[in-house]
Amino acid sequence: MVAGNGLAGEDFTGPGPARGFDGDRLFRGLVTASGIAVLALLGGIILVMVAGGMKAFSTFGPAFLVSSVWNPVTQHYGALAPVFGTIVTSTLGLLMAVPLAFGAAFWLTQMAPARLSAVVGMAVQLLAAVPSIIFGMWGFFVIVPLMARYVQPFARHWFGHVPGLGALVQGAPFGTGLLTGGIILTVMVTPFITAVMCDVFTSIPAVLKESAFGLGATRWEVMRNVILPWSSKAVVGSVVLGMGRAMGETMAVTFVIGNANKIGWSLFAPGNTIASLIALEFPESPAGSVKLSSLMALGTILMALSFLALAASRILLGFAERREGRQ
Repeated sequence: MVAGNGLAGEDFTGPGPARGFDGDRLFRGLVTASGIAVLALLGGIILVMVAGGMKAFSTFGPAFLVSSVWNPVTQHYGALAPVFGTIVTSTLGLLMAVPLAFGAAFWLTQMAPARLSAVVGMAVQLLAAVPSIIFGMWGFFVIVPLMARYVQPFARHWFGHVPGLGALVQGAPFGTGLLTGGIILTVMVTPFITAVMCDVFTSIPAVLKESAFGLGATRWEVMRNVILPWSSKAVVGSVVLGMGRAMGETMAVTFVIGNANKIGWSLFAPGNTIASLIALEFPESPAGSVKLSSLMALGTILMALSFLALAASRILLGFAERREGRQ
């Protein structure tokens, strides 16, 4: 005898209830499409720049990379002068910005009172939001006169006769030049690097720092032995971010660098960068001309420099990780 309600043994093979909306599948498709779109966008930008610069590369060959001539009259163009200016100004900017940003971030997160830290942190964020052309105008009306009247005469007086250093301070005191461009880039990239470092230093587990202080470590020892090793990747990432910002800056540098297509070894010599040269010459470049192709080739070189900087940071981080693993 079968107990129950008489439904035992019946076959329920009919269609089940309709499945609801599959949000997980939709989400997976959207995020996958986003990743592919970013990759396709990067590939498209590279393809357009390389295709646009092929005429210049084919016309001048490898000499395009080592020639400093930029003469629209003779239709002879070279990339060495703007590449030199880009590397020098970016290097000068980072050499000044990284210590300043690190010190500001460490003070804001580890030493400053909470209220003062909030005010200064807000000022750093506001500084990062200032348009680049404002920095250029400020540099032209403030930094350039200071460099012409005080900095360069002082440098020439004290270092002009020193072997090696003398060549770095020569030139007419116009105020514009590579060092002025580097100073403007320092002011521009410092807020970005500081903001990233502040976020990283804030996220360090408090137990690590408290343990070090409990063992008698000083602030310097905590920073060197705890904070820096724990946040090394993020610190390098912030520096690479600042480098990319410095290499691609256009209008601010255009105001103060002098816009001369030549290589000068003095820090006060006028020069040019890839971005500033493209901004100045692009409106005067006819479609299909060698000049326009040369500007596109310069854009390709600028992207390559950014990729090389990123690759170098990855390699340095890999060496540091392997070194720590051996220890």
